[in-house]
Amino acid sequence: MKKGLVLFGFSLFFVAIANAQLQSGNVLVGGNIANFNLGLNKGSVYNIQLQPKAAWFVSDNFAVGAYVNFGISGAKDAPTTTTYGVGPLARYYLGESKMNVLKHGRWFAEGNAGIGGTNTSKGGNSTNGLDLGVGPGYAYFITPNIGLETLLKYNGTVGFGNETYSNNLGLSVGFQIYLPGRATKKRIMREEKM
Repeated sequence: MKKGLVLFGFSLFFVAIANAQLQSGNVLVGGNIANFNLGLNKGSVYNIQLQPKAAWFVSDNFAVGAYVNFGISGAKDAPTTTTYGVGPLARYYLGESKMNVLKHGRWFAEGNAGIGGTNTSKGGNSTNGLDLGVGPGYAYFITPNIGLETLLKYNGTVGFGNETYSNNLGLSVGFQIYLPGRATKKRIMREEKM
């Protein structure tokens, strides 16, 4: 009997979390990987970009936080390009269930503004200054707390260097973990006691 009550409590807890991952007070932690390519042949190109991020839901479906970008690309005996960025980000999840492609997914829009740059070695182009990005994405929740997502994002840097503007359109894939905040934990505990 006790095992049945414990299992019921856990299932109620996970159902409540599944419906609450995008609620005010919760936290999003994770990152994306973009342009991952490790050439194996002689003279092949290598390319990788990592984008960790963390955000706090200030209201239902709306999170603000911070991001970090780091990327490197090049080839043997060729210039190496390094990209970086750091700053605040905002993300809004669309709430209409009619707009969702899959039952456990949500569309979102993400934007960022910070400090960043693109620098190429051996006298190549460089731009350092204001780092901007905006684009749509889709998060599919493989568990109530883990989202697999893809993000198509326009990235641009405006500033100084031998090139005043650089931009690109990037497609990235990543995982996000949605952690319940204190208010969500208290609400779940109240629901379990009922």
